[in-house]
Amino acid sequence: MSAAKLFDLTGQVALVTGASSGLGVRFAQVLADAGAAVVLVARRADRLAAVRDRIEKGGGRAVAIAADVTDRAAMTRAFDAAEQAFGTVTVLVNNAGVVASGRAVELSEADWRRVIGTNLDAVFFWSQEASRRMLAAGRAGAIVNIASMLGISVTKGVAPYAVSKAGVIQLTKAMAVELAFKGIRVNAIAPGSIEFPGGVWDQRKTDNPTLYERTLKSIPFGRFGTADEVAEVALFLASPHARWITGQVLSVDGGQLLGA
Repeated sequence: MSAAKLFDLTGQVALVTGASSGLGVRFAQVLADAGAAVVLVARRADRLAAVRDRIEKGGGRAVAIAADVTDRAAMTRAFDAAEQAFGTVTVLVNNAGVVASGRAVELSEADWRRVIGTNLDAVFFWSQEASRRMLAAGRAGAIVNIASMLGISVTKGVAPYAVSKAGVIQLTKAMAVELAFKGIRVNAIAPGSIEFPGGVWDQRKTDNPTLYERTLKSIPFGRFGTADEVAEVALFLASPHARWITGQVLSVDGGQLLGA
C-alpha cells in the first residue's frame, strides 16, 4: 500500500469534540483533508458553522452539531445525527476539555466536578457510545483521546486537570484491551506546551511573560509546539498507518517531559 493510501480516510466518518476552536479545529480540518466526512461537535453553534463552512469550501464534507459533551442525551442525538448525515462514526477524537487552576486545598467541588465531568467522564461515555455503534455495524475504527503531559508529570495548581488526563491515559489502555478483538483501536496523544492564536500560551506571552519564558526554556526543541504538529499525529493514529497500534500514549511535547 502506498504512503498516500495509508493516510487516506475516504469512506471514514470522523467525529471531533471541542471542534469549534483551538486544536479541535485543526483535528477536523486535517481529517477532512484526508478524505473523512467530519462531524463537528461543540457548544458554540456559530463557531462550529464557521468551521463547517471552511471545510466545505475546501471540498470536504462536514456537519456541525451543537452539543455539550457532558449531556448524555445530547451525545445520543449527536451520534444519531452523524449517522443520518454520513453513516457510522468510525473515528472519534475526544478533544473537548476544560481547566480549573488553583491550589487543591482551595478548589471548589463545582470546579472539580466540572473538570472531571468534561475531561474524563465525557471521554468514557463518548468512547462507549462510539464503540457500541461500531460493534453493532460490524465496523472497525479508531478512537483518539487527547490527554496531556500533565497526565504524566504534574505541576502546581492543576490538580483536577492532571487527574482527569491521567484518567484518560488509563482509560485509553483499558478500552484498547477490550476492543482490539473487533479491530477498534484506542490511543491517546499527550501534548506538551502548544501555542496557537487564542490559546493559553499565546495569552501567557502577554499576561505572564516570566512563566512563558521559563516554560519555553524547559522545552529541548527551544520552541512551543503547533496545533498542526498535534493534529498530524491524530491523523496518523486514525489512519491505516497505525493499524497495529493500540493502547499507546504518544507524547507530542518537543522533549518537554524529558526534563520534567
